[in-house]
Amino acid sequence: MASKPVFTLPAIQDNAIGWGPSAVPDQFKDVPYQPFSKSDRLGKAADWTGNVYSDKKYLNRYQPQISGGGVAHYIHDEDDTGYKLVDTLKPVRSGYQRHRQKMLPRTLRFPREKKEKGLVQPLTKAQKSRDRDRLRQQRRWQKNQRGRSYYPLQQRGPQKQRQASVDVKIDWEILQEIDFQSMIKLRIDPPEGEDLRKYGTMGYDKSYDRVNTRNERPLLGINRIFHKVTTSDDPVIPELSHEYKDSEDMIVFATDAILSTLMTCTRSIYSWDIVAQRVGKNFLFLDKRDKSQFDLMTVNETAVEPPQDEGNSMNSPPNLALEATFINQNFSQQVLKKDDSAVHKFGDVNPFVDEDEHGEVASVGYRYRKFQLSENVQLIARCELDAVLPPGGSTDEVQYMSIKALNEWDPQVIFGGSDWRHKLDAQRGAVLATELKNNSFKLAKWTMSAILAGSHFLKFGYVSRIHPRNSTKHAILGMQQYRPRDFALQINLDVNNAWGILRVVVDLLLKLTAGKYVVLKDPNKAVIRIYNVPKNEFESEEDASDDEEEDASDDDKSDS
Repeated sequence: MASKPVFTLPAIQDNAIGWGPSAVPDQFKDVPYQPFSKSDRLGKAADWTGNVYSDKKYLNRYQPQISGGGVAHYIHDEDDTGYKLVDTLKPVRSGYQRHRQKMLPRTLRFPREKKEKGLVQPLTKAQKSRDRDRLRQQRRWQKNQRGRSYYPLQQRGPQKQRQASVDVKIDWEILQEIDFQSMIKLRIDPPEGEDLRKYGTMGYDKSYDRVNTRNERPLLGINRIFHKVTTSDDPVIPELSHEYKDSEDMIVFATDAILSTLMTCTRSIYSWDIVAQRVGKNFLFLDKRDKSQFDLMTVNETAVEPPQDEGNSMNSPPNLALEATFINQNFSQQVLKKDDSAVHKFGDVNPFVDEDEHGEVASVGYRYRKFQLSENVQLIARCELDAVLPPGGSTDEVQYMSIKALNEWDPQVIFGGSDWRHKLDAQRGAVLATELKNNSFKLAKWTMSAILAGSHFLKFGYVSRIHPRNSTKHAILGMQQYRPRDFALQINLDVNNAWGILRVVVDLLLKLTAGKYVVLKDPNKAVIRIYNVPKNEFESEEDASDDEEEDASDDDKSDS
């Protein structure tokens, strides 16, 4: 009889409080276990690349839904400093680079295919002519846009560093620094001017008011002597200072050009300097340096892109300044009447006429005016007038005028410029607005000089080159006049702020001891600085030798 199989009853764990095993079997102890869900996809056994080559669309497709297990995750604790991963990714191209090929013309994208297929046809004479004209216009446009940048100022390269108008030496001491932002809030009521003396002869030819682009007039080269004398060299100033030597007030002497530069300095970009001399207890003289470029008129100083040419180019800033000064001097004399009977004469002749000079002196009127700047500070200024209208018509008083010239040099080079011969008659306001944007400092100075001189009218002449490549021949295209205070409102020039700036600078200088000082506009920052300089600074060799002789004679007298 065959033996029966033996059945051994397995060990059964009795769970009294629930169902299922109550302990882990011995053969499964210490074996890692990763919980999983029945809905998990078992699509791959191992992934040695991670997420490098996987598509983001299937990133979570084979990820377990039960998180927090982490027992089967790989953890590497060894040092990886000597291990380098080779980047096998393709370079990422921007949207512009990806579509650059699409943006090219079809003739450039598929030239070889068209040539092989025989699709390239010979151009006709008319098509060749149009292509030549198009290429010619494209070259002209590129030449005009040369050096321009349409990127914002923050994205442009480093701007060219401008040079100071005077070399600052080591022994100069900085006493005060004033930034333009703090000057904007300065305001005082404008004082009234009082005439002290008048000199010169003037007139005006009204026929120039009818000049326009259809009947332009050539600008003539008038060979006359112009005196741009500084304050200390003015022969009238010593006489006036002698009259006020016993005054208890502080007296300031200056010219209208120097005062207008200080009053509108917040609009300046280029560097300039003024020499201040404290003499005695109550005198202050504001002068310009000898052989300086203070009297030259800048061109497009405040433009978005000022002139950048260098060297002997006729469009370089120094040559443009000489051209603008030449135009203003000749224009101011050409618009005057040549008939002596129609010329208005002040009480005295021009004080700067020298008997040894050979040549005709320019017709200019001078008014020495006094302003009460503060309670104990008086300002005496020499102001210039360019023309005068005799009594007649609706007024019985003499009307003074300041005449200035705006010049056009090359409309194709000027950023945002327009050809005056085409737009001046129909869009004169737009032309003046462009000039105000490009020459804000110069126009503000002219306006303040006219207000200081007490001019009734401020006349502007529009002068342009006959040919853009010739800076010696010009034509008068039109005239326009304003009342100085009305024009100041139009160009957003605060007259109260201008007087406030002047008073603050004058008060700072009057607090200093007797000596010589320099007010210098920084060439690259919107600040002005006051320097203390040696007494013999800016003096020529002749002046220095004269001072030494005077000192020697004084020593001899003291010894005797």
